[in-house]
Amino acid sequence: MEEIQIKRNTPRDLFLHLLAVVTLYWSSITFVGILWQFINKLFPDVLRYGEFGRVETIRFFVSSLIIVFPVFLLVSWYLNKIYRREAVVRESKIRKWLIYLTLFISALVIIVDLVIVINKLMEGETAIRFFLKASSVLVVAGIIFWYYLDDVRRDTPTKMAKYFAWATGVLVLTAVVGGIIIAGTPATARLQVFDQQKISDLTGIQWEIVKYWQAKGMLPATLSELNDKISGYTVPQDSQTQKPYEYIIINADNLSFQLCAVFNKAYKNPSDIVEPLTPKYTGIGTGSWDHGAGQVCFDRTIDKEIYRVKK
Repeated sequence: MEEIQIKRNTPRDLFLHLLAVVTLYWSSITFVGILWQFINKLFPDVLRYGEFGRVETIRFFVSSLIIVFPVFLLVSWYLNKIYRREAVVRESKIRKWLIYLTLFISALVIIVDLVIVINKLMEGETAIRFFLKASSVLVVAGIIFWYYLDDVRRDTPTKMAKYFAWATGVLVLTAVVGGIIIAGTPATARLQVFDQQKISDLTGIQWEIVKYWQAKGMLPATLSELNDKISGYTVPQDSQTQKPYEYIIINADNLSFQLCAVFNKAYKNPSDIVEPLTPKYTGIGTGSWDHGAGQVCFDRTIDKEIYRVKK
């Protein structure tokens, strides 16, 4: 009896069963997250343009599924292998507790989901996107509850485990491929990062021009005049092409000028559009930096009443 008790509660069992449960939760949440983004894509809502994140969120979900879900499958396969070799491990209290915890959480999610659905119906909610999102949570939680309730009742691993793994694997693979299609390939992401850096550079240059005007009462003739050894500012170059950004004075008296750059992809501030799955220029005031692909020049005019010359 002592030997059996040791087998049932070894650190190995705790590690494997806990890892299986955590990766299951993580995979389920990210899978539902991707489904929600598909729904956002197919049924955009003008009142919730930024709902549940943007392209960056999809990339995180896809990355999670690529790593976490295979770990879940691998750990589950290894545990089933241990069960066949050491049947007593299947009766481990650790396993029982974690499975019933999973059943409890799944049941709670289903109950809360149904309560929210009924509540929204009573409030007059008729948007198909809401019901699709609620259904995705209900289906995923329901499948997990059904599978583990059936499994915990058995003395030996269910033969459905293999088919369950294949079916969920296909679904997750489909979600990953769809997420990559929506969010873009790594090559596309790299081009978007280049574009974000260009906007960041132009934003900095723009404010240096304003500061130059406030200090000297005129526009700089060239961008090189903005270089300052004391403050340490150096006008950046395009990190993609290693060429200077273009600066054009339109009207020196009116303080009108243009800043130009070559962009890889078109961009529109997500707050101006219905489509929520738009790359986001983080940490930048994006409202005035919408652009198309290719050479784009941004018109700027310094308001003399707002940005007065410092005396």
